[in-house]
Amino acid sequence: MASIPPRVEERITKGLQKFQKVLKAAKDKDLNESDTVVIIADMLADIFGYDKYSEVTSELAIKGTFCDLAIKVEDKFQFIIECKSIGTDLKEHHLKQAVDYGANKGISWVALTNGALWEVHKIRFEQPISTELVCAFDIFTLSYKKKDDIEKLFVLCKEGLSKDHREEFYEKVQLLNKYMLGAFILQEPVLSTIRRELKKYAVGLKVENEDIDRILRDEVLRRELLEGENAEKSLSKIKKYYQKINKQSADKKKETAPVEETPEQPNNPDTLGN
Repeated sequence: MASIPPRVEERITKGLQKFQKVLKAAKDKDLNESDTVVIIADMLADIFGYDKYSEVTSELAIKGTFCDLAIKVEDKFQFIIECKSIGTDLKEHHLKQAVDYGANKGISWVALTNGALWEVHKIRFEQPISTELVCAFDIFTLSYKKKDDIEKLFVLCKEGLSKDHREEFYEKVQLLNKYMLGAFILQEPVLSTIRRELKKYAVGLKVENEDIDRILRDEVLRRELLEGENAEKSLSKIKKYYQKINKQSADKKKETAPVEETPEQPNNPDTLGN
């Protein structure tokens, strides 16, 4: 992952401490949406590093209406931000509204927030349009002393755009999740490694990969890791990966295989001169 510049980490730390207090007061007063949006705009400047006068706008018109906030850097919209009041729980239909805005404008990154709770999603422009949760956090529970917490905040930072930190973070989320790990565990290379270690532990043990696979499926892994849409997507990705690896291996063998030389034909005595 991209390293976070010290000055950015310092800004995030100070901003986090400041807005934990500001948001606590806002929640106690149960501020309405308009007042919450003002705080969020300040957070975008003081924590995430945007110029709130030139890079944070509420003037992005979509289908005759305006989104709550949008981030525009170097003439390109980077985020659409759907804002709710500090006391509002974030719901699926709130996200749908932000996704509709993003899909309409071709903006693939959206954030949903009530100031304290934040969700960062990436839109996948496929048929039908879908989204993936990249990260979620609660400002009240974050700690500036924890690297993982600072890294989540950096996903939204202006400096992270140039480093493409959000894309790196997204790739990490896609790989390091329970569905991908569950699918990898049941692949032949991993099963063979487990079998080899078992046979080292118990010399003479007769066990096959199929036995290990069955026990993992029935007694070790949770059912949700093996069934459902997320599990199927992960398994599909891994199958494509191994197909690619196997093809590369086969191609390499062809390249390195010794070329069979055509044996020399014996001289025909009838053609030899006397």
